[in-house]
Amino acid sequence: MAPRRLLLVGEGNFSFAAALSETLDPSTRLTATCLQRPADLAGSRLVQENLQRLRERGTEVRFGVDCTQLADAFELHDREFDRIYFNFPHCGRKAGVAKNRELLAKFFQSCADVLAEEGEIHVALCRGQGGTPADKPMREWHNSWQVVAMAALGGFILSDVHPFSCEAVSGYKCTGYRSQDKSFYVDGALNHVFTRSLPFEGLQPRISRIKLGGQWFSFLEPEVLVGKLNRGFLEASSCHPVKTINEKLIGELGKAFPLKRLKCSSPLLLQGGTSVLTSCNYDILSAAFWISLCEDNSNAESLTGGTTQDMEDFLVSFSELSLPKSLTDSREEAHNGISGQAKVCLRPSLLVHVQTVIQAPDFLPGSVHVLSGPVFRKCCISPFTMPAFHETLFILGFNKNLKDGCLRSLLDHLKCILDSLLTQTLLEGSQLSSSVEFVFQPNRKDYVINVKFHSFGPDCVKDLTVGSVTTSATSAIHKDQCFVCVSVNLDLLAMLVWGISDWRMLWTFDTRFLKNFVPGKIEPFKSYSLHPPHYVHDISFWIDEKKRFDEVEFHTVARAVSQDTVISIRFLSRFQHPKTEQVSLCYRLTYQTCDKALTQQQVASMQSQLRKEIQRRLHLTPR
Repeated sequence: MAPRRLLLVGEGNFSFAAALSETLDPSTRLTATCLQRPADLAGSRLVQENLQRLRERGTEVRFGVDCTQLADAFELHDREFDRIYFNFPHCGRKAGVAKNRELLAKFFQSCADVLAEEGEIHVALCRGQGGTPADKPMREWHNSWQVVAMAALGGFILSDVHPFSCEAVSGYKCTGYRSQDKSFYVDGALNHVFTRSLPFEGLQPRISRIKLGGQWFSFLEPEVLVGKLNRGFLEASSCHPVKTINEKLIGELGKAFPLKRLKCSSPLLLQGGTSVLTSCNYDILSAAFWISLCEDNSNAESLTGGTTQDMEDFLVSFSELSLPKSLTDSREEAHNGISGQAKVCLRPSLLVHVQTVIQAPDFLPGSVHVLSGPVFRKCCISPFTMPAFHETLFILGFNKNLKDGCLRSLLDHLKCILDSLLTQTLLEGSQLSSSVEFVFQPNRKDYVINVKFHSFGPDCVKDLTVGSVTTSATSAIHKDQCFVCVSVNLDLLAMLVWGISDWRMLWTFDTRFLKNFVPGKIEPFKSYSLHPPHYVHDISFWIDEKKRFDEVEFHTVARAVSQDTVISIRFLSRFQHPKTEQVSLCYRLTYQTCDKALTQQQVASMQSQLRKEIQRRLHLTPR
């Protein structure tokens, strides 16, 4: 839909407003404003001619409007502009970059009061001023106007940037350079388009109540997984890319093998239930999120410490979890003051379900059994590792005498399917930028599925592991059978297929993300948040060398405290005090968002909170 209400601020000679007004639909309402009073402009013939043209077209003109105080210029009922233009802002005279940054910051904060919810802000800047990679050449950050960072102060993100052409606006003559009737140098100028970001509000961990065996239990979701449980990305009604990639993967494999789709059980695993993991995958458990299920006889309204969730989605997902025997036994001990509690973990891999599937009475050798669902695993921070992702598991059983042929056939078909998916978004004439290969593991039985990908820049030309092939599963029931289990990380595969460079984008709550995806089509992903600034902070702390420093846990705490805004943690140095022999470590953290406005002040607050949390949770002493 075309914008209905346009606001122009900082008009110098009103030539842009006059030129733009000639191109607008009669139903579009244009309001042109400037900071000067009418008396200040009376002596300019050009201004008077443009004002006459505007009045003839019924354009509203306002004088004495401060673009940093827009709420004061418009009544509450007269706001909600669909688009706000500010061309070549400048404080005047020989104002430096700091003054002009301040102008931009106050302008964006002011726009938040008068812009429609889905409105746009257009800011034209001279070459190099913006400080984004779109500038050619790009200025050093400290010498630019840092336009994206200034916009973040008002809650806006950069959604588009394109060349600004004065010739395209017939009759426009920019003016105001150093407060003179003189044009800015506009060769290489860019128009920056900003939109509202979702509010950066920290989600609180939810207390969830589930009913098992007639008894109510509650648990607090891990802080680092807030907003990542039960999102329903794989549900029938979903149009999420991980669902699309899963259906394509299953559909193509189903052309070569008989398929049997299974319902994925609860992601909650009892402590005893983890023994189904094979020895080669048992190390996955070390990265699991362990939580406690507590007997809960209280009313949902009485729970505190998080947002109560007594909801159908958890009841559906977790209803298959059988009542823990330890909890049943504990009821007998309740009179001694011992409350019922069981240690459970969130499923770190679908491989934990392999034995249940192959030992089921209705297991069909020769058919591929398919499980799909979310899994949760602690990991170090990187653009391609995620604490929550979706996995699909293919399990195929066949006669031992046919092992080599069946395994080769499965791998060949899988490679063709993956290669085909990874070429979906290639432009005509482009060369294949990825290749799939199965890499033997040291046990000479299993493989990892690697993709060498080049599309995210020179720093990302490396092997990315999108899955694994396990051949070591056995069954006491089907003793004459061999089993192959193929696990695929759907989130990572979706990133590679659509060219999504940050896994966090898959989990955004911003509805604009899903608008990129058309059912049945795979087209290159176009982000609605461009060139977000990054902020770097260092942190040093003393460690106890008698205890092992858990780097993964350090990354996990940083994820939680920063609400997933830390994108990189790099080890800098190790220092040992010459007298006390105490050892300290120093790390460099880089903060950056992919879908929200993030300010320097917010990052400073997170960094301060991180220092407190590593002391409280990890017993480290900040320096």
